Amino acid sequence: MENRPGFPGFLLSFAVLSCLSGLSFGSELSFVTCGSVVKLLNVKHNVRLHSHDVRYGSGSGQQSVTGVTSVEDSNSYWSVRGTSDAVCHRGTPVKCGQTIRLTHVNTGRNLHSHYFASPLSSNQEVSAFGEEGEGDHLDEWTVQCGGSMWKREEAVRFLHKDTDALLSVTGEQYGRPIHGQREVHAMLGPSQHSLWKAMEGIFMKPSDSLARDWDNSHSHTEF
Repeated sequence: MENRPGFPGFLLSFAVLSCLSGLSFGSELSFVTCGSVVKLLNVKHNVRLHSHDVRYGSGSGQQSVTGVTSVEDSNSYWSVRGTSDAVCHRGTPVKCGQTIRLTHVNTGRNLHSHYFASPLSSNQEVSAFGEEGEGDHLDEWTVQCGGSMWKREEAVRFLHKDTDALLSVTGEQYGRPIHGQREVHAMLGPSQHSLWKAMEGIFMKPSDSLARDWDNSHSHTEF
């Protein structure tokens, strides 16, 4: 459930299990559910959304968020959660248009944005913020997709609720101490740079009746 003590460590144990065993719960699901722990791939640049306990040297000074080419890096796991105002019960499919939080498993900080300039491209900075899964209203992102729910095989966009900017990568690379990692930022207006796909992870299963209802949901449309 949301807001439990020891939240990051609890999720990390599941992430480690997934990495070591190659297994994922609900792997047959065709959609992303609340409580799932996933890696998100930027389709255009082939990098996974990543964070680590390295802070920006400019802008907000908060924990940096980058894109990495490595598939195995455990710092690329994010938990799909509800907001402080709307609980997202574990196993419930995430709807298109739903606002969520993405919490970095290893550090317990939420994907976050604000009106600071990103260090390389001077677009809108994206950081990781908060403690043990709790931050503020700037941690909220709306899932943009083409049907009624977030399908695993579909490329989706994440719209920052407060600033109307989209989570994006345009290819700028950092030097030391995170050499080769790509800058992640937010930009106004949709483009190929802002498309993301759920990849490796642990997908929490809904109840059998709920799964049947969602598997019979509306057909896909482009967005």
